[in-house]
Amino acid sequence: MRVRIYQPAKTAMQSGRAGTQQWVVEFDPEAEARSEMDPLMGWTSSANTRAQVRMRFDSMEEAVAYAKRQGYAYSIEAAKQREMRPKAYADNFRYDRIDRWTH
Repeated sequence: MRVRIYQPAKTAMQSGRAGTQQWVVEFDPEAEARSEMDPLMGWTSSANTRAQVRMRFDSMEEAVAYAKRQGYAYSIEAAKQREMRPKAYADNFRYDRIDRWTH
């Protein structure tokens, strides 16, 4: 059994970074766990319930310790660090601007 350990990125629908500080452990999809379509409703179903499990940990070390304790092979995906440039509304009206200020 193989698990993936990563920090989730923020979604496009949120402006804050809530929920991105925790580490997530989820199982990799298996080749033998194929999904089937329900003929009545058209929903897809599978016998593999591990595809629905997503565990959260406060640190990467806790997630790795859990995977080792359970005997899972794991892979860690490092999150890209976000570059924050300070911005101020007053910079639009500075006298030493390079571009012309027009309305």
